Amino acid sequence: MGAHLPPALRRPAVLWTALIAALAAAVITVLVVVPGDDTGEASYLDPDAPIADRVADLLGRMTIEEKVGQMTQVAVPAIEGVPADIGDLGIGSLLNGGSDALRDTPEAWAEMIDGFQSEAMGSRLRIPLMYGIDAVHGNGALPGAVIFPHNIGLGAAHDPALAAEAAAITAAETRATGVHWTFAPCVCVARDSRWGRTYESFGEDPGLAVEYAGPVVEGYQGEDLAANGSVLATAKHYAGDGGTALGSSTTDDYLLDQGVTTLTEEELRSIHLAPFKAAVDAGVGSVMVSFSSTDLGDGPLKTHGDAYLVNEVLKGELGFDGFVVSDWQGVDQVSEDYAEAVRTSINAGVDMVMVPFEYRRFIDTLLAEVDSGGIGEERIDDAVSRILTQKFALGLFEQPYADTAGAAEIGSAEHREAARRAAAASQTLLRNDDGLLPLAGDESIYLAGSGADSLGRQMGGWTASWQGSVEAVTEGTSIRAGLEAVAPDAAIAYSETASEPIGDADVGIVVVAEDPYAEGIGDAGAGAHDMRVSEADAAAIDTVCAAVACVVIVVSGRPIEITSHLAEVDALVAAWLPGSEGTGVADPLFGETPYGGRLPVTWPRSNDQEPMNVGDAAYDPLYPFGFGLQTA
Repeated sequence: MGAHLPPALRRPAVLWTALIAALAAAVITVLVVVPGDDTGEASYLDPDAPIADRVADLLGRMTIEEKVGQMTQVAVPAIEGVPADIGDLGIGSLLNGGSDALRDTPEAWAEMIDGFQSEAMGSRLRIPLMYGIDAVHGNGALPGAVIFPHNIGLGAAHDPALAAEAAAITAAETRATGVHWTFAPCVCVARDSRWGRTYESFGEDPGLAVEYAGPVVEGYQGEDLAANGSVLATAKHYAGDGGTALGSSTTDDYLLDQGVTTLTEEELRSIHLAPFKAAVDAGVGSVMVSFSSTDLGDGPLKTHGDAYLVNEVLKGELGFDGFVVSDWQGVDQVSEDYAEAVRTSINAGVDMVMVPFEYRRFIDTLLAEVDSGGIGEERIDDAVSRILTQKFALGLFEQPYADTAGAAEIGSAEHREAARRAAAASQTLLRNDDGLLPLAGDESIYLAGSGADSLGRQMGGWTASWQGSVEAVTEGTSIRAGLEAVAPDAAIAYSETASEPIGDADVGIVVVAEDPYAEGIGDAGAGAHDMRVSEADAAAIDTVCAAVACVVIVVSGRPIEITSHLAEVDALVAAWLPGSEGTGVADPLFGETPYGGRLPVTWPRSNDQEPMNVGDAAYDPLYPFGFGLQTA
């Protein structure tokens, strides 16, 4: 009988026994995925086990080096040349970092991220990476993705359900590229419109941010965080970044941004902490701490190192059970002594550090602090447990690689229609003399202004790059093209600078705009982003509005000083930063939908009135908070 057996089965008994043992060991290794571990079956690999049990089991198998790796987030440009460091150092997360779009298609994005993921899956414990990106008003890093209005416009719409729909679509168009995590929503309360991040706020009243925070978090995270259309949300920037005072920053270029918020604890809680409570109550998975400092009367303290605000208030009082991530190199600002900065921030409650480049320095420093006793290992275990909990919730241990099944829906007609509705709902009518609007749609129209035919300006920052671009950077419909689509019977003549003859036009439309920016005071210096109409746009208003009945549409991330240009203006519309669908600006202009937007921030007569907020004792704005004319 033995003569008929395959050669492998005609080995001497000792070899046969060894072969069986080797095969069994290989099977165990595959099942347990912990080479060299003899503790038995790894329950962290059991998808049916409770997440808390899986976290505890995995944490018990990790070395201190692997734990510290999980607390490290690295920018892609820093790791591209040495991808093996992901597995060798157990790095827990990567981020795009606001750089130009790295890939042009969902499939190319997925291939890139999967390549990094394969390095993580080759590590001893095969702990998957999380990949984060600033998909704050659509997946702006992907050409062709739908871009929604920035938060300031969504706040003007006063429709949290619409904002939640925008978040859900953004999540779907982001997860389909292999990205698991978005650094959104920003639930800051903008108390001074000169702040360059006002556009990221839902408004100046904390009630707006509270109203929006929960639905938007739920829109991103969905009912099941592991679903292909869901991404981990991030409530940012904790806490008080919208209340920084002009001139309080030590970095001249940032003036308001990264400065100091000085107020009482009662004011901090009622204005700036309330939206975070709403986000936590909605189950937000991560919170990003702010670059700014808070001064409650004892002097300014960087939030990255504020144990009271992070450990006691956020994780204690508010019951936040997700993880806290730093902002870009934010830990470095806590102290000039790097070891002290790391020690203070981690002990204050920061769980994951957006390094983003010198990751070996961070890892070595954190390990040294643990070794010396400056940071207790129980603090490390708490941080890593929080991070791993979200990775299990995202389903990354079962499906670490990208599922691009939803890629076909990116930029779909259905998604663009939702963005169009959001843009239309955000349009805020501030003046309408003699009922000029809505237009009939069959007029002879003279169109001018820097925002009339500029996708880049109407989308703003965080679109294809950190700062955005004046140039067309993704697919969409400009305001000019939107007018032509919504009113095909109108005769539209276009001259950006109003240098062409106006002729016998029935009405003029001048679209004035800010250039895109992301942070600071606009990131290009006070002279470039001073919240005033540019000289070219001012000249266009003067030329067009002196000659014909005139509509001025303002494309901006905040109110701009326009009082001195209004003498000849018949209708004024705040379009905010409407996103990729310029048809949404045109819809109420021609009566396809009514104007219904209301100001989410006070519109001052002069920038010298800032900061000015509803409820102030001296309150004399051009248009008050909540103002907005309605049309049928």
